Amino acid sequence: MLNYRPAFGVVLFLLLTSCGAFFNQPYERERARIGETSPVTNRLKEFPLPQEPVVAGVYNFKDQTGQYKAVENGSTFSTAVSQGGTTMLIKALEDSKWFTVIERENLGNLLNERNIIRSTRDEYRKNKNPNEPTLPALLYAGVLLEGGVISYDTNIITGGAGARYLGIGSSTQYRQDRITVYLRAVSTSTGKILKTVYISKTILSQAVSATLFKYVKYQRLLETEIGFTKNEPVQLAMKEAIEKAVENLIVEGIKDKIWLPRLSEESTVKLIQDFDAEKDEAISTELYERFLTERRGDYVVSTALGGALINGDLPNPQPEFNSKIGFKRTLNPYLDLGFTYNKYNLENKELINEGFMSFDLNIEYKVLPYDNFTPYLFGGVGTNASNYFKTIDPKLQVGFGLEYLIKDNLGVYLYGEHNLVFSDEIDGVVSGKIDDMFYRFGIGINFYLSKPDTKFNKRKKLKKLEKAELKLLKKENRRQMQEKNKAKRLLKNNN
Repeated sequence: MLNYRPAFGVVLFLLLTSCGAFFNQPYERERARIGETSPVTNRLKEFPLPQEPVVAGVYNFKDQTGQYKAVENGSTFSTAVSQGGTTMLIKALEDSKWFTVIERENLGNLLNERNIIRSTRDEYRKNKNPNEPTLPALLYAGVLLEGGVISYDTNIITGGAGARYLGIGSSTQYRQDRITVYLRAVSTSTGKILKTVYISKTILSQAVSATLFKYVKYQRLLETEIGFTKNEPVQLAMKEAIEKAVENLIVEGIKDKIWLPRLSEESTVKLIQDFDAEKDEAISTELYERFLTERRGDYVVSTALGGALINGDLPNPQPEFNSKIGFKRTLNPYLDLGFTYNKYNLENKELINEGFMSFDLNIEYKVLPYDNFTPYLFGGVGTNASNYFKTIDPKLQVGFGLEYLIKDNLGVYLYGEHNLVFSDEIDGVVSGKIDDMFYRFGIGINFYLSKPDTKFNKRKKLKKLEKAELKLLKKENRRQMQEKNKAKRLLKNNN
């Protein structure tokens, strides 16, 4: 009897690890539904109302890229970007309640229909009712909204991972595209461009698959494959980018007093401050979502544990315990000046095991100072002393490390260090022309005693203060309410 248990177990594992394929697989026809919304859609609908809506016309908000969909083989005349940008923009303007949108995309159809109404009324007026009112005049736009999709970049990031062993494997792939829109407001009375905004949105595609190709028995081959692909719809990404452009256009107009909200002065100031904070964050964020701001404070206390390994004249060096504590002062985002005290042992198996200490002064260079994760290089001078200061030798040290910020004031780091001592007597043996040296390595923690004085941290502090003040105000209001209720009860009992 054939034993299918191993193959069945593998298949079951693949099914479980790729169960997303089944959870996302449509089994029945889906009915028509109301279109999807985005977080920006909800923000637009909940946006403060204007003092007076602006009459706006949109003639054309078009795809200016001219790109066609990319295919593996041959060519296609399908466009990469939706051609319904004007309709999306009109819907976003309507959702915001800040604009009275008038028909301009198909103005010819509107004018033809008005001519038909006018001629029909003229005939009716002649024959039956001479007092029939004339057709009211068309609204004219105070502002024209122009622009379009100016860029659609494919494969700005691609990647994946996979593994296969004995015919069993799985893989994942991803791809990121990017769509960019511009929107500008033009005054119809002067032709002046009042405001221009620029918005980008990334589009993610992912694929996950698992395969099995294995002989489970002589002349019995088992082959399975499972997987799924998810592609973020370009239309939804374009819609969200247009809605974000409308939101930014409104706030930019409020900031420059082109139009005014139905808000108090304090609420208007807060709205503009929140927008400026988001704008500053966007300016500090690079293309690949790297947020560039100073993250590390000026003063750092550092501690680490690890090992030390001698490289001298004796054979069989053994790693021994090493510990250190230090203090660093930031000179600029890239450079630190640090002082460390190290306590460690150096050992050659069954020959020498002696304790040492060192006092080191280093210059440290951070490669990516604006990221949570950064490699760094360091080097400097120091002294190497035995435990009882019988010998004190000068030395040079250079090293390399990796640091990751867990929190704003706490970082974990790994390091390795090469120490060159100007003495050949560290291991007690003088031999050859090369001085003794040793290596240190370990893992440690950096405690940042302060935060960088950036506008982002200032805003965080301000928000914390506002929350604390609001909490105190609520507490005071609650106390006053309790006292009023107590006075009412006492008055009622006396009566």
